[in-house]
Amino acid sequence: MTINDDFLKEIYPKREEGAKKYDHGSVFVIGGSEIYSGSPAISALSAMKAGADIAQVAAPKRSADIAASFSPDLITYPLEGKAITTDHLSRLLEITESIKSVSRGNLAVVIGGGIGRKEETKKLVREYVKEVSVPVVIDADGIYAFEDEGEEVLTEKCLFTPHLYEFSVLTGRSVFNLSVDEKAETVKQKAAEMGVVIALKGPRDIISDGSEVLINDFPVPELTAGGCGDTLAGVAGSIVARTGNLLKAGAAACYINTKAGEMAAEEFGEALVSRNLIDNLPKAINNK
Repeated sequence: MTINDDFLKEIYPKREEGAKKYDHGSVFVIGGSEIYSGSPAISALSAMKAGADIAQVAAPKRSADIAASFSPDLITYPLEGKAITTDHLSRLLEITESIKSVSRGNLAVVIGGGIGRKEETKKLVREYVKEVSVPVVIDADGIYAFEDEGEEVLTEKCLFTPHLYEFSVLTGRSVFNLSVDEKAETVKQKAAEMGVVIALKGPRDIISDGSEVLINDFPVPELTAGGCGDTLAGVAGSIVARTGNLLKAGAAACYINTKAGEMAAEEFGEALVSRNLIDNLPKAINNK
């Protein structure tokens, strides 16, 4: 199935009178490090621009402070140290359960953006995913936590958003030289084997839960700019929190991200950066 504007109508029906805060989801972003400090802010703001009522960030202090300065709409939890490790596990689980309670269960986590690939950090990602009781979007560096081990902690509550190389890291299968149909079959097979949803980013995004396959046939070459994957992860988290459907969330996020990217590219071309993409997310969603 190819995704189009009609697909979004299921995700974004007209809001009803009497809607309450958290009815449209809360997103908790975990990531960042001393070097890759902006990633959590990009994902969290993208989540809000995609309709989440609240977005919160847990990150090392430098990264959390950047997120706080990025927008006053974001809530931040500064963590001690230059990277997130297993020392932070209990605190992160505590925050997650607190947000889940307040948001009446309408919560999704986005983990991995800028978090780094140190062994202690990868262990943290695996342990957190094993223990947490809400759906999780696993992106960027978070994917590397499952390169050689950890598959046993995965469940149907996991949505992976790898690009082509990260897919080979996650699954051990290279798809660089395959046709779209061959890639689709591989993604479907691996999603089924792992019991997760995979949204493979590329010139044509392929999303599968191991049973169904959705294609985002909307290539936007300007989306190679750094941070554009962080926006997609944030949008996906927003839609997961809103709907609870990881397959639809992965597909809709890919479509919205590329649609916003096309709008941004028309204005900025080669100069496109992730903030331009974020600014166009509302247009991509509302112009459906």
